Amino acid sequence: MKFARVVFAIAGVWGLAVLMPLYFVFDLVGRRYPPPVTHPDFYFGFVAVALVWQVAFLIIATNPVRYRPMMLAAVLEKACYMATMGTMLAKGLIQVDQFVIVSPDLLLGVMFAVAFVRTPAR
Repeated sequence: MKFARVVFAIAGVWGLAVLMPLYFVFDLVGRRYPPPVTHPDFYFGFVAVALVWQVAFLIIATNPVRYRPMMLAAVLEKACYMATMGTMLAKGLIQVDQFVIVSPDLLLGVMFAVAFVRTPAR
C-alpha cells in the first residue's frame, strides 16, 4: 500500500508541475512545433482534463485500498495516451522529441499497474 501511495503522489505532483505551465505557453507550442494550434478549445480542453487526472492521482494516494478500482482507470488513461502518442509518432504527426517528453507516462502506467496488483482489495 505504501508503494501505491508514493507512486500516485509522485504522479500527481509531477503531472501538476508539467501541465500547469501549458496554460501559459500556448503560442510557444505553435512556434516550436508548427503549424500553430488552430483549435485552442482542444488544446486547453486537453490541459484541463489532464489536470483533473492529476488531482485524481493525488486522491488515490490518500487511500489506495479505498480507491483501488480507480487505479484501473489510471492505467487505462496512461495506456490510451501512450498508444495515441505512439501512433502519432509512427505516422509522423509528432516529432521524436515530443514523444520523449511524454515517455515518463509509460513508466507511470506500468507503476500504476504494479500498484494495483500490490494493493489489497478491501
